[in-house]
Amino acid sequence: MLIKKNKTRAALIALLALGSVAAWPRAVSAETVLRIGMTAADIPRTLGQPDQGFEGNRFTGLTMYDALTGWDLSSADKASVVIPGLATEWKVDDADKTKWVFKLRPGVTFHDGSPFNADAVVWNVEKVLKQDAPQFDASQVGVTASRMPTLASAKKIDDMTVELTTKEPDSFLPINLTNLFMASPAKWQAFYDKAEGADAKAKSQAAWTAFAKDASGTGPWKMSSFTPRERLELVKNANYWDKARVPKIDKMVLLPMPEANARTAALLSGQVDWVEAPAPDALPELKQRGFKLYANEQPHVWPWQFSRVEGSPWNDIRVRKAANLCIDREGLRDGLLAGLMVPATGTFEPGHPWRGKPTFEIKYDKAAAQKLMQEAGFGPNKKLTVKTQTSASGSGQMQPLAMNEYLQQALAECYFDVKLDVIEWNTLFTNWRRGAKDPSANGSNATNVTYAAMDPFFALVRFLQSGMAPPVSNNWGFINNPKFDELVKKARQTFDPAARDAALAELHAASVDDAAFLYVAHDVGPRAMSPKVTGVVQPKSWFIDFSPVSIKQ
Repeated sequence: MLIKKNKTRAALIALLALGSVAAWPRAVSAETVLRIGMTAADIPRTLGQPDQGFEGNRFTGLTMYDALTGWDLSSADKASVVIPGLATEWKVDDADKTKWVFKLRPGVTFHDGSPFNADAVVWNVEKVLKQDAPQFDASQVGVTASRMPTLASAKKIDDMTVELTTKEPDSFLPINLTNLFMASPAKWQAFYDKAEGADAKAKSQAAWTAFAKDASGTGPWKMSSFTPRERLELVKNANYWDKARVPKIDKMVLLPMPEANARTAALLSGQVDWVEAPAPDALPELKQRGFKLYANEQPHVWPWQFSRVEGSPWNDIRVRKAANLCIDREGLRDGLLAGLMVPATGTFEPGHPWRGKPTFEIKYDKAAAQKLMQEAGFGPNKKLTVKTQTSASGSGQMQPLAMNEYLQQALAECYFDVKLDVIEWNTLFTNWRRGAKDPSANGSNATNVTYAAMDPFFALVRFLQSGMAPPVSNNWGFINNPKFDELVKKARQTFDPAARDAALAELHAASVDDAAFLYVAHDVGPRAMSPKVTGVVQPKSWFIDFSPVSIKQ
């Protein structure tokens, strides 16, 4: 199979060295500054609930904010697990498993100096769940409520204790809460009191707009300056509550650079110190010139998520299985991506406790794929037209254009005629929550949005449970399989870890046997950086802790 090569970078390097990146000088002082080229086309939202997928959480969520629970990002070898954050402990009620009690961490303050307490937790829950709350912000709901769909309410027990109530028993809640970041109610209220507007709703929107420009969380980094679409500067929070995670660098500058060759050019020419997802064909040059490369298998899947609405070509399981058998994943890894992926045979690979025992083996078998397509009524003279919506860049998207063109060529050999609808990443991500029935799908019957597989809800439930169809969550294709629903309920209401793992393994095996997705790759989160950057720990996660990183000036 022909593999399309990335464009050469020589002209880009020369151009960028003379162009706008020259406007990003390093401060000439004792101050240590780390400059990062992100894959995002814009700075993720800074008001507490980031957009731009998990790249948003990585750069403007976990830096400036904390949640009640967090992720252990301290090891490159061990799995990243949930650990206490702004909550020190939690427990589900023995008699009523819809109620949880969370004990809060004492002595924590927001960047503006106001205290973190139970009132702040209730306020932040209600900013996305309670529509008549003054601080309710509909723009934050989609990226938050869809990630914790069973959370119903929060109640203060005392200053350091809150009770959270779910709509149904949900053993996943502590994991889901890693996505609810705590913004300062006092800082927001100060903006609200000064805001102008025709009514309370207009004043609230104005307050959130102001808050986004001068944010206040409890995280290890504080906002210093912000220019939308250009740069975000963060400075270390010397008073951070976890003294082991006070940043070693004085300032971190985040720069949107959605094009892989442009990011790589900026690194090679010394305009940035660190880039996410460097251009794969630049790896030999980066290594030869002494740049550091980091990669680690992530709980991540690069898929096509199929539409299952009436009339979709993917409703035929033979077609879904044929697509999965028609892709040479090892060829994709070793050729186009220069080794920077792990072939996907499901959401989880053998050895994972949630893998289960699927009977459908996902592998490269073009003859078997062609046979299935012929059985479904297609062949060399009658191809099946399918359309996939994707992006040119974005959080976890790896190299989406080149990879989709690879799939386009591969699937043509199995009697598919693939059309690609390429849109901006954040638009694609928003469309993901609208679903295949929405006009935003633009006639597509598959969407290419990568997803995190760190926890049961993110990895399985939000795609497979019928009740997670838009606008609730990310069942974009409107899958409606009673077996999936039964297994989701079983896993969610099982609080014994071993029994829950067994139910999740059964659910995953069922989804693979149903060829629910076109499973292509697991990302390894490649990063390239200057040899001056030290202290980097690349965890098995979409996230990374910037606190231990140092740089020699």
